[in-house]
Amino acid sequence: MRLNSYEVDPGGHKRLIGWAEHLDRGILPKELRALVETRVSQINGCAFCLAMHTDEGRTAGLPQAKLDTVAAWRDDPTFTDRERAALDLAETMTRIADGGRVSDDVWDAAAAAFDEAELASLVQVVAIINAFNRINVATERGSNHYLEYASHR
Repeated sequence: MRLNSYEVDPGGHKRLIGWAEHLDRGILPKELRALVETRVSQINGCAFCLAMHTDEGRTAGLPQAKLDTVAAWRDDPTFTDRERAALDLAETMTRIADGGRVSDDVWDAAAAAFDEAELASLVQVVAIINAFNRINVATERGSNHYLEYASHR
């Protein structure tokens, strides 16, 4: 690991964790959140977060087969319309630099699948996992660091 930014700046880390814990207590089902966090972490190549969120998904009751195919959710009929709307929004938000914005079609599908409070939570979940991914990728915090972290939880 290049830098343990969480130890170097514990105040910043504490605030990120506080936001994440707020969302943990929120209204989105843990299974859905794990799918979204896993997919965003796949896109961003964050090994730490992939290890963490697939582990959390299994703990929340997601079948391993669904975790195995989250990258191909468009082609897997086991994903619900609600999961598809969340994953489409998550992918679009994560790749926002590629297209410049979230299209009306993507937003409207998410707004149809989630009430306003859920949608606000979903947008925040996508934002914070992107923040964690970027920190972990930049500092080379890998899956081995998650295993160490998980053993002390």
